[in-house]
Amino acid sequence: MLLDKHVLVRVGADALQADVQAGRHTYIIDEPVEVGGQDHGPTPYDLLLSALGACTAITLRLYANQKKWPLEAVEVRLSHQRVHEHDCEKCEEAGQMLEEVTKELRLLGPLTEEQRQRLEVISQKCPVQKTLMSGLRIVTRLVPETEFLSS
Repeated sequence: MLLDKHVLVRVGADALQADVQAGRHTYIIDEPVEVGGQDHGPTPYDLLLSALGACTAITLRLYANQKKWPLEAVEVRLSHQRVHEHDCEKCEEAGQMLEEVTKELRLLGPLTEEQRQRLEVISQKCPVQKTLMSGLRIVTRLVPETEFLSS
């Protein structure tokens, strides 16, 4: 049975710092000083990339364990950038940008070239990447001020 999981994020009146409660875990998300934050934690995009990187590495670990492959460690380096969309029908129009994440894999251990290539393919099947690539729909609703008090 899947539990109904919520993440609660609070931002006060004075700062860009967000206090996050995810189950029994709490952490801070902030912006860099140069954009008005206090740099007390990772940025929202850092966490987005972290989720993708962690999911990728865990997926590869599970797959290699299942196959009994000699994968000793996985490192995933990610970056996010906005690039002009090269192959679009409306390239002449202003503002045609594409969000792009670069994901680099470092697979440690005495793997064969075939195993490495298969792990690269499997890395693209992690659940977070599938979610991000699916055209995620986000539904927003306004709730009464008193609704979160018990959270």
